[in-house]
Amino acid sequence: MEVKPESRYRFLSIREYPKITEYITRFDTEATRVNSIAILIGLLTGLVIGVYDRTLQYSNTLFGMQQGFSLHEFPYYYVILMPALGGLLVGLISHYLIKTKYGVEGLIETVTLRGARIKLRDSFLEVFTSIITISSGGALGKEAPGVLAGAGTGALVGRIMKSPERQLQTLLGCGAAGGIAAAFSAPLAGVVFVVEVIYGELETRTFIPIVISSVFATLVSSTLFGIKPIQISPYQLVSPYKELGLYLILGLLAGLISTLLIRTLYYAKDLFSEIPLHPVFKPALGGLAVGAIGLFYPRVLGMGYDVIMDALNNQFTFKLLLILLFLKILAFSLTLASGGSGGTIVPSLFAGAMLGGAFGTAANILFPGTIAESGAYAMVGMGAVFAGTARAPLTAILILFEITRDYSLILPLMFACVLSNVMSNAMHPESIFTEGLRRRGFKIRKGREVDIMVSMLVKDAMVTHVQTVSEEKNVGTLIALMQASRHAGFPVLDSKGKLSGIVTLSDLRSKVKYGEVDKKIGDIATHDVEIAYPDETLEAVLKRLGSKQIGRLPVVDRRDKTKLLGLITRSDIVNSYNKKVVEKVRDTD
Repeated sequence: MEVKPESRYRFLSIREYPKITEYITRFDTEATRVNSIAILIGLLTGLVIGVYDRTLQYSNTLFGMQQGFSLHEFPYYYVILMPALGGLLVGLISHYLIKTKYGVEGLIETVTLRGARIKLRDSFLEVFTSIITISSGGALGKEAPGVLAGAGTGALVGRIMKSPERQLQTLLGCGAAGGIAAAFSAPLAGVVFVVEVIYGELETRTFIPIVISSVFATLVSSTLFGIKPIQISPYQLVSPYKELGLYLILGLLAGLISTLLIRTLYYAKDLFSEIPLHPVFKPALGGLAVGAIGLFYPRVLGMGYDVIMDALNNQFTFKLLLILLFLKILAFSLTLASGGSGGTIVPSLFAGAMLGGAFGTAANILFPGTIAESGAYAMVGMGAVFAGTARAPLTAILILFEITRDYSLILPLMFACVLSNVMSNAMHPESIFTEGLRRRGFKIRKGREVDIMVSMLVKDAMVTHVQTVSEEKNVGTLIALMQASRHAGFPVLDSKGKLSGIVTLSDLRSKVKYGEVDKKIGDIATHDVEIAYPDETLEAVLKRLGSKQIGRLPVVDRRDKTKLLGLITRSDIVNSYNKKVVEKVRDTD
């Protein structure tokens, strides 16, 4: 009997198919899907940041704000009017085309309170207005718009992939991390920035995709576009014991400057909110003030990377460093508070470089030849002031480390960043990003676990189809309506359909005698009405309902308090609360 040689090829037996199916299924998981999408987001974010960076460079050249900008190249009126004209253009776009302004503060709110639902058109328009603001002389940075562009890219990819809400939060974080990583060529800093600032907590399911996206974004931006924002010469400790004491003092001073920067910004915001001027013209007014400062000290205009590098290379006197420090804080606050678009990261690095440079210059006068040059203190000051303003010491440390690629000053850098963070937190508990949220009633805690009542707005719970009554109708009609609907109160409208009051069962009992069914509803209604707005938190409305001992509030437009938008009751709030609790439990399962 002839034995046939065994073929190199064979068909799989039926028993082996389940094993292969099981093997494939292991890779077909949610984690694998998210990680794959994270690669795509990283690649796209790197491209977006590269295009943004090139566009900003061309725009800077167009406006005359490229590195090496000299006041003598332009007439004085151009320097004053350039930021004002840029501000006017930004004001027009912001008022007529952008409904929601984000920035880092808005991203924190979106991720924490809004389920990562970001308006893509608004986010990319805001990135565009940041180019106009910065290139026309606005004293802001490009990194926060980069974060927003990355977050918008992540959200766009998530929507195209029809990702659920929980995944959208992760993908938005992937884009934001890629934005920082690509802008600084600092992938680790991008990851930690999102964890420290935007999420406020570290979760295993979000960490790996964020790392993946950050790495790929950096790869694209550095390889294709060669983005390297700041080049710093390496420094090292000369007298460790003596200098650590000096860096301790620098860290405490950085905490003071961080607090000054935050408070100056929000004081300027309060000031501009009280100015009786149309919102379109406020950025122009801020730009005019910044241009006036730039007329005498043009180094405060724009981002100021070249000025930072000069400070790191010991090019400035003690007096000039202090002047630039305080004028930059003022110019930054005026630009952002008036409505300009841009970031807070580079201005805080600028302020830190000037503070550290001035401190290092003074220290070298006191201890000549025995400590490092002033540039070393300028570098540490950059990280320390950023850590104090953003409450992100790890991000500050990693950004400076990844820029320099040098460990020599890592110990004093860590020392100063932590001290600055502690000092500024003691003086002003909120960061530059969360202060605005606190002022609007949102309690954003470290760890980002927020009360459900704070995370939800009136518009999430209110009833929009409201049964109303006319003030011209009689009480008999009201009684019949209450009996038919089993509602104990209704908004009252005048002849023009405008809200004039509210009428309840208690009004009937206290103001109508037996048999007075022909009495007008307008005569018994309460006209001094407590109202609610769509953008208020449920917590604030619930407190008002409790303190006034009422059961319902009409919801009106902030710009027209007679325009009825809906009605919110205690039961609406309770039902929305219960629904949200169920959703959160489902997400954790």
